[in-house]
Amino acid sequence: MNRIVLLLLPVLMLAASCSSKFGKILKSKDYEYKYKMAEQFYASKNYGYAQQLYEDIFPYVKGTTRYEDMYFKFAYSYYYQKDYMNAENLFKTFVENFPTSPRTEECDYMRAFCFYRQSPKVELDQTNTNRAMQLMQAFINTHPASARTKDASEIIDKCREKLEAKEYKSAELYYDLGYFKAAAIAFGTVSDNFPDSKKGDEYKLLVIKSYYKYAEMSYEEKQKERYEKVLAECNDFSDRFTDSKHLDEVNKIKIQTNNFLKPLKNK
Repeated sequence: MNRIVLLLLPVLMLAASCSSKFGKILKSKDYEYKYKMAEQFYASKNYGYAQQLYEDIFPYVKGTTRYEDMYFKFAYSYYYQKDYMNAENLFKTFVENFPTSPRTEECDYMRAFCFYRQSPKVELDQTNTNRAMQLMQAFINTHPASARTKDASEIIDKCREKLEAKEYKSAELYYDLGYFKAAAIAFGTVSDNFPDSKKGDEYKLLVIKSYYKYAEMSYEEKQKERYEKVLAECNDFSDRFTDSKHLDEVNKIKIQTNNFLKPLKNK
């Protein structure tokens, strides 16, 4: 334990020394000196110190030729510290304050990218994911010739995949809990909302399986109608997904459904 303390002691002393030095800079009334130190801190990637100094000298730099560059770095100082919420707001404000700046395009993109950085795990609320998609699409529309449009399109695709995965998990939960009618509707909604998905045939198969389970568990007087719904879904699958690897499984369900329907029709 003592050895660890001895090893950490130089580090702690250095940190205390740096903090003391920065405190003196922050208290200085020489704003030119503070500006130079802010630039040095930013260049050395000490974004926390740079951010504090930029914020302190803003009133003295506003309206000068340095203001735009400093505001740009101020926004990035938040971004590099992973404070994406404040960074997003600052990139937005940069565009509003400097609409003719050559950096406007970059800040437009970075604003959207900050929302993408805040996009959470699939299971959580996807407000930021949706916002990232909206702003990336707005960026593409506003800057169609930008070199960043390819990256923006790729991020939109990634966001869409996450939203698709979230809807799929919700539908899957209904299925696992035995709410098969709700599951069938939910899987159908995933398919409708993401018509270009590579998993379109898989979602349709799950719709069929859900309706089949729902019919299987129904009262006898309801089964005929519900098995006919399974058949209709099977036929729709065969028409839409002629090359699907799930076609054999769908045909088996169709045969089983017809076998259940025969005695029901006779009744």
